[in-house]
Amino acid sequence: MSAQPVSTQVVLTDSATNKSVNLPVLRGSVGPAAIDIGKLQKETGMFTYDPGFMSTASCKSAITYIDGDAGVLLYRGYPIEQLAKQSTFLETSYLLVNGELPNAQQFSDFEHLVTHHSMMHEGLKTFLHGFHYDAHPMAMLCGTIGSLAAFYHDNLDIEDADQRKMAAVRLIAKIPTIAAACYRYTIGWPIRYPRNNLEYCTRFLHMMFEVPSEPLHLPAVAAKALDLLFILHADHEQNASTSTVRMVGSTGANPYACVAAGIAALWGPAHGGANEAVLKMLDEIGSADQVGKAVERAKDKNSGFRLMGFGHRVYKNFDPRATIIREMCYQVLNDLGVHDPLLEVALKLEEAALKDPYFIERKLYPNVDFYSGLIYKALKIPKEMFTVMFAIARTSGWVAHWLEQHLTADTKIGRPRQIYTGPITREYTPISKR
Repeated sequence: MSAQPVSTQVVLTDSATNKSVNLPVLRGSVGPAAIDIGKLQKETGMFTYDPGFMSTASCKSAITYIDGDAGVLLYRGYPIEQLAKQSTFLETSYLLVNGELPNAQQFSDFEHLVTHHSMMHEGLKTFLHGFHYDAHPMAMLCGTIGSLAAFYHDNLDIEDADQRKMAAVRLIAKIPTIAAACYRYTIGWPIRYPRNNLEYCTRFLHMMFEVPSEPLHLPAVAAKALDLLFILHADHEQNASTSTVRMVGSTGANPYACVAAGIAALWGPAHGGANEAVLKMLDEIGSADQVGKAVERAKDKNSGFRLMGFGHRVYKNFDPRATIIREMCYQVLNDLGVHDPLLEVALKLEEAALKDPYFIERKLYPNVDFYSGLIYKALKIPKEMFTVMFAIARTSGWVAHWLEQHLTADTKIGRPRQIYTGPITREYTPISKR
């Protein structure tokens, strides 16, 4: 259901100019209404000011819905709790990209396409060798994904629906292969080719950790946990990285450039880097007997210490993804028999925060980043790869938004305005007189 104008209007009047404008109110299928300000500047000569775009809808989308107050997350109308329990990441990717859950044949065809496009071009090995040996995997991933446009330049007609869909499949298929290659390059291991007889997450873990000298034996919980993490991170409405993909996409840029831009945005510690920041925080706390002091420091605004992985910008009650992932976190720790001092710190911190009135009153509950970091650590994935894992999962959401954008009639090139605060007109002075 697309957003439609309703009879309600907002009348804006400027007493200084005695100008007024009627602004229609739009409503989607669910969620808050929005004031359509598209004609505001033309009719009044004024803009709106909204730092961070916290009160601005930049597009119409039918992909993901969030109710932060109620702790609701829907993919194409399906509650995240149902998908996490009953679906798989690849099926969820199909849902995001195509709008409906697949039947058996549709899923088989999609899985076949993804599996048989998971190889990366051999030329990318040479490309990777251009990076310094200790480059951050996110830097490598961003550059390598962007370079795909050079390898598939003959299939970049974004006006062709089939080429758009194939680009989406390639990105979902190849990003795990490229991510694993980036990791192995940093540790000096030979790059492993994808094995077509394995499913998506198991195939990725084999590309990450298998060595030529012996087979890799994975505990069943490893791929299960990773698949769940990927589902929970697949999309999250108009977050910074998704908005970046749409902004770049609005220019007509190719999909690989758009997703590379999304990866760059995701890298920020305030966005996808948050789960890596959780592990750094646990390192700083050091041991379980220091948790009490850390909690008290977090309450002191002047201490400069923050508890990472608690609270969320959108969810004002609880993060529904955290509720799901918490159970998996404990299953992973139990099944793998993990005894790690930092994990003991994390569990003690979780216990303290859930009981402390300061955090309860402010609804600062552990979020998805808190638990995902613990699971990745238990699976022996290095913290430098945490945001890369996020990028693998979020690629399905990014390409879904990129595809949707090209089917939306009123898509325009992104061009935010500004309130200018610099000097007014000045006369140039020659350097000899300054």
